[in-house]
Formats: sequence, structure tokens, C-alpha cells
Amino acid sequence: MKKVLFAAFLMVLLPLSTFAQVGITAVPFLQIEPDSRATGMGNTGVAIADNASAIFWNPAGLAFQNQSQISLTHANWLPAFNADLFYDYLVGTYHVDGIGTIGGHITFLNLGEQTRTDETGLELGRFNSFEISAGLSYGFRLSDNFALGTGIRYIYSSLADGSVSGQQINPGSSIGVDLAALFKTNPFTVANREATFNMGFNLSNIGPGIQYTDNAQRDPLPTMFRAGWAYKMDLDRNGLNTLTFSNDISKIMARNERIGTDPDNPEYETMGVFEALFNSWGSFERFNGTETVTVSLAQQLMFGFGLEYWYDNLFALRTGYYFEHPENGNREFITLGAGLRYNIFGVDFSYLYTLEDDHPLANTIRLSLLINFR
Repeated sequence: MKKVLFAAFLMVLLPLSTFAQVGITAVPFLQIEPDSRATGMGNTGVAIADNASAIFWNPAGLAFQNQSQISLTHANWLPAFNADLFYDYLVGTYHVDGIGTIGGHITFLNLGEQTRTDETGLELGRFNSFEISAGLSYGFRLSDNFALGTGIRYIYSSLADGSVSGQQINPGSSIGVDLAALFKTNPFTVANREATFNMGFNLSNIGPGIQYTDNAQRDPLPTMFRAGWAYKMDLDRNGLNTLTFSNDISKIMARNERIGTDPDNPEYETMGVFEALFNSWGSFERFNGTETVTVSLAQQLMFGFGLEYWYDNLFALRTGYYFEHPENGNREFITLGAGLRYNIFGVDFSYLYTLEDDHPLANTIRLSLLINFR
């Protein structure tokens, strides 16, 4: 009987997201922040959403865009592992007068080549592992200042093949839906300088779980609730120099609930997606491998803070800070970034500096290319 070991996949996928909540979900690659601009600002973008990557951050932002764009992001993923993993994100938008802006994306995570063995360790061949999703998004205005957005994506996850403990291993697939909103103020004056304020939220990846084996067990999608604000202000009266402050707060809407009573052998069951949307706002217990701990609602929240400076919409400098509680993933890092625009072309760069030594995400670099069809 063929035997496929999942330990390597857990080691690769677990650092992508939080341990406490996302560790119980499938396809955490859906939460990898795709564009270098927002990642350079501490993973904040839900209230900005003014380019093609609004499809990820807040599809309602498409309603305020009147141009067509194509953007490509590439990153060598988890460089500390030196495992030749990579992540690609291709996104495009198309504006139709009288209808609005429609967006589409393809997300691809290459997990490399794996070895298949039997019970004795004899190699039986090799196989490739990867995950991919593709979808469409649309935003529409309800007023000059307020818009709603939605999106749908098909998800395909091929981690392994063969069988484990008599269970056949198959690729998993599912459908995820996004629901979003964005509010933008009219320009107002602060100290004789023009300013704007935005607020937004996005509930992404709502959908049925993914099944990898021929039993009834399904792993939930990483449904994410994200809300935030952004404040943009001119630093001079002619608007050549601008500064944007942003803040995102996010939470995974997936939950394991304890069903066993044995304190030495706790058992957990995954909530359904719609049940978790309403019942994952309180504290919960989880077994961390050593003991059962209680994770409060405040500890489940993830915080991103960003700062962006633009000169004449030609050159940008960015920085940010991201924090997760130690009981909820323990990711903490500083981000740096820069951007250039010339005519219809743009390039953005971001760098992630982790505050924890030897973290798998340390020194992650993202590079995004943008073409703006006016």
C-alpha cells in the first residue's frame, strides 16, 4: 500500500497563516497577501483598494476605478526553507462604461516535487504538489461615496496522491465567495490641506470545505473577516506630496469546538462555515500539543498598520507593522516597500523583516509589475 507523508505539507503551509485558527483550515495559500504595495504597508489594503489587487483586499474598491489594469506578483515563498517554493498572482481589471469595473485573477502556489514511499521507506516515484485558484469580482456603487462588491473563485488543491491508512488521496476543490463594502468621504480640508478618509470590510472565502480523501471528512476554507480604515492627506497645497495612514484588523472565521470530555485526550470537531460566521466571536479552547489553552476574542485578532508616502504619483516609500498574538500564530514583523510609476507602467517592491529569529517568513521579498490602461 502506498504511503504519503503529510508532515512536509504541514511544515510548509502552517507558517502561511495563524496556528490557532487557520491551522484547522485547508488551502491557506488563499490568505497570502498578493501585491507588493499593500504588503509593504504592513498587510493593509481593505480601505485603500484602488488598484487591480482590490480583488483580494476589497472587491468593492473596483466600483471606484475607471481604468483597466494588469498586475503580476511573484515571490519565492518561505525562502528560509530553501525548498524552491514560489507564489504567483496574476490579476486584471476591465472597465466598461455604464457597467463598471470587472476583475479576474489567477493565484498559484508551487509546493515543489515530493517523494512517494511505501511502509518500508522504498521510493515509489515522485509527484508535484501545487494549489491554484481563479475567479471573477465586481464592485458597484450605491452612491457617490459607498459601494458594495462581491467575488467568486474556484479552488483546486493537489497536495498528494496514493493512499494513507486505506484512504485514497485525491485533489480537493471548492468554491469561495467574497462580500465587501467600501465607504469614501468627499475631500475635506485639514490645515489648508486636502484629505480623504475611507472605511471598508471584506468577508472572503465563504464556501464549502475541501475533501482530500474518500471519507466524509472536509477541511474548511480559510474564511477571513477584514475591516479597516485609511486616511490620506496632502503635505502641500499643490498635492505633490501625499501621506496615507492605514490600519487593517482581521480574523479567521473558522472554529474547532471540543466534543470530547477526556482531559488527557481532547477531541475536536470543525464547525460548518455558516455556523462559524456567527459563533466564532467568543473565546475558545484549543489543544496546543502540550496543554489546553483558552484563546480570547482579542487574542484572535490580527493587526496591520501601514504608512505610504508618494511624490507626484511617481515615486513611493512604504513601511508597516503586523502583529498576531503568540496564542494565535505569533507572526510579528516590520515591512518595507517602494514603488515607481512611469507613464502606463509601474513596479512595486516589498520586504518582510521578522522580529522572531529563524522565522520561515523571514526575508520574504515580493515584486509586482503593473500596466495601467487609461
